[in-house]
Amino acid sequence: MIKRELFEKILPYLEEKEILMIVGPRQAGKTTLMFLIKEFLEKKGKKTFFFNLDTEKDRQFFVSQQTFISQVKINFGNQRGYVFIDEIQRKENAGLFLKGIYDMNLPYKFIVSGSGSLELKEKIHESLAGRKFVFSLYPLSFREFINFRTQYRYQKDLAFFFKTDLTTANQLLFEYLNFGGYPRVVLSENLEMKNLIINEIFQSFLEKDILYLLGLKKTEEFVNLVKILSSQIGQPVNFSELSLTLGLSLKTVKLYLWYLEKTFVLKKMTPFYSNVRKEIVKMPLYYFEDLGLRNFAINQFGNIVRFSLNGFLFQNFIYQLLKTYIVKANTSLHFWRTKEKTEVDFILRKGNEISPIEVKSLELKKPSLPSSLLSFIRRYQPKKAYLINLNLETKVNIDQTEVFFLPYWRLIVEGSNI
Repeated sequence: MIKRELFEKILPYLEEKEILMIVGPRQAGKTTLMFLIKEFLEKKGKKTFFFNLDTEKDRQFFVSQQTFISQVKINFGNQRGYVFIDEIQRKENAGLFLKGIYDMNLPYKFIVSGSGSLELKEKIHESLAGRKFVFSLYPLSFREFINFRTQYRYQKDLAFFFKTDLTTANQLLFEYLNFGGYPRVVLSENLEMKNLIINEIFQSFLEKDILYLLGLKKTEEFVNLVKILSSQIGQPVNFSELSLTLGLSLKTVKLYLWYLEKTFVLKKMTPFYSNVRKEIVKMPLYYFEDLGLRNFAINQFGNIVRFSLNGFLFQNFIYQLLKTYIVKANTSLHFWRTKEKTEVDFILRKGNEISPIEVKSLELKKPSLPSSLLSFIRRYQPKKAYLINLNLETKVNIDQTEVFFLPYWRLIVEGSNI
């Protein structure tokens, strides 16, 4: 069993009145996580009941709120109980359905899961305003992946693992860069099975989310958009060029990109700027939430062989590590690129403080700063700057700026200190 970090984050909310919603891409492990929570509650002597709207047997209880509540009462009576509803997006008007039940003030706690299409089609946030806590479950993070693959021997001290066995750590990193973090892909033991599973995940996403949400008769242009974005991760996206290349209107391109974000495939990053006349402010860039899905889209699934040849893929990986630390208020992540094409991979903004972060998929023997990072430091004079690499850990000073050279694994074990 793969342990999910979200499990521990959800536990403190089990006694709150609000509905708990677990959302995320298909096959990220939402159903498994719900069963783990169910098992946890039952071990504490709590009553539980599980509905799965993917089955006809359970869908019959959702024809009306009264039918549903009657079925729950058969199991719980008027006593406290925990009701799990898996794949709630299968229910039409799911938001209004749950709102009506919540407002009955029943003695039941509801834990609900749904794919990315839930919010888009059912206006779930609008219907359940003030009545829910939302938790997002993504494919395995690299930390979850490392802990699983090392059988949780280093769970309490991952730094020790990276310091003492960096060779094994880098081998696992190669595996993660190749195949990503979808649980079923990780658990598969051979390349043929991994390919079959990632193909099924991709087709399921197209057929059950995109065709359903957009009402497309064919997905060729949509798939081509995903392929183009897969080939230019970490690079600014020109919407007009995409429109011409794909033969789609500018409005349609932007709509497709918005849906890719909302269904947990892509994440948009906007530029950092202070001088609108000198820096590019309109072209965002996109990173993939799962590297395996990205690789599959352009026939590179399982074919990554060298770090140095895949700098942008490693950059996407570093984005995934950094994004877990930008959930706090007044914290955001950007990139910097001038019209002269001077660029820095990431700019971390914390309130009024900014820290540039450059990424190099190389083993460094001594500290050396790229000219673009030096340019940013001299222009903005940040207190701290970072160069993330494969192995080197040291610090140098450039004027009033402390520049930290950090191996990538430092972001995993103490990234919140950046």
